[in-house]
Amino acid sequence: MWIITTYSILNNTTMFEYENEIEARKAFKEIQGCKILSEVIYFSDSKLALDVY
Repeated sequence: MWIITTYSILNNTTMFEYENEIEARKAFKEIQGCKILSEVIYFSDSKLALDVY
């Protein structure tokens, strides 16, 4: 999951959630102002877990 967090002068915070990186990066380019793009990985997501022994 990808999250874009935006901040405004009036101390408003807005978060937008995207399922994949491509759509998140496309939206990130279009959003103006102070913004952060983050990837959220859940530890319980077995698709993304690494086998460490």
